[in-house]
Amino acid sequence: MLVSAILADKGTDVVTVSPQQNVQELLALLSQHKVGALVVSNDGKTIAGIVSERDIVRALAAGESLMSEPVSSIMTSEVFVSTTHVKIDELMTVMTSRRIRHIPITTDSGELIGIVSIGDLVKARLSELETEKAALVDYITHGG
Repeated sequence: MLVSAILADKGTDVVTVSPQQNVQELLALLSQHKVGALVVSNDGKTIAGIVSERDIVRALAAGESLMSEPVSSIMTSEVFVSTTHVKIDELMTVMTSRRIRHIPITTDSGELIGIVSIGDLVKARLSELETEKAALVDYITHGG
C-alpha cells in the first residue's frame, strides 16, 4: 500500500503554523485540531520546519519560558518528508529508525500536500493485513 492510499482516505488538509506565531498560539492550534504536530510554514505550501509536542516538552525541560516565544525558536528545522508513491512499510521503517511520529507529504516538486502519523500507517497496515487474512480464509474454506 502506498502513502497516496492513506491520503485518499484521511484527506489532504494540513494544519500549519507560521514561524512567527508564538508558542501560546501553537498550543491552541494543537488542542483545537487534536493533533500532536504541526508543519511550520509561511504559506501553507513550503515547509520551514515541524513542531511537535516533543519539541515543546524539550524546551520546557530546558527551563525556557516560551509562551510568547516564536515557534521558530523550538521547531525542528531539519524535516524528513515523503511523497505519495512511497510504500507504507518503508515509511514505518524510517519513522521507527529516526524516532519520528509525523511526516509531511509533498509533491515531487516539494509542495506540502498532506501529513501522516505513525498511527495512520499502523491503521492502514492493519487494514491491509485484515484484507489478506480474509482472502486466505476464503481460499482455505472455499478452495482456489
